[in-house]
Amino acid sequence: MNALHQYQAVNTQTSVIDVDRHRLIQLLFEGALERINMAKGRIQASDYEGKNRLINKSIEIVSGLRSFLNIEEGQELASNLSDLYAYIERRLFEANVKNDVDMLDEVASHLRKVKEGWDGIREEALEQGIV
Repeated sequence: MNALHQYQAVNTQTSVIDVDRHRLIQLLFEGALERINMAKGRIQASDYEGKNRLINKSIEIVSGLRSFLNIEEGQELASNLSDLYAYIERRLFEANVKNDVDMLDEVASHLRKVKEGWDGIREEALEQGIV
């Protein structure tokens, strides 16, 4: 089993090295959504330690997404996203404390909407050298 984890780690590192910044942010969205989904399963299985780890990792990812924002250049859009990410972080924390699957669904819905928008601007962002 240890060899499998090592392979997965190398595979993940290689994937991250080979991607552009736009794709890296897509991977962060995917990682947060995956962990939120897994946390819901851990709540249903009464594995609260596992749920805690997964939600905390989701909070770290959303915090990372927020740190990528350039408020000066992105102006109102970046500011609004920063506020949304802060809200998502708070809701994830609350969901963790309350073991609330509905809160996790709400947060996942917000992240999916932002991810859809981000996915939709890929070509334009690469052409303009934004990322």
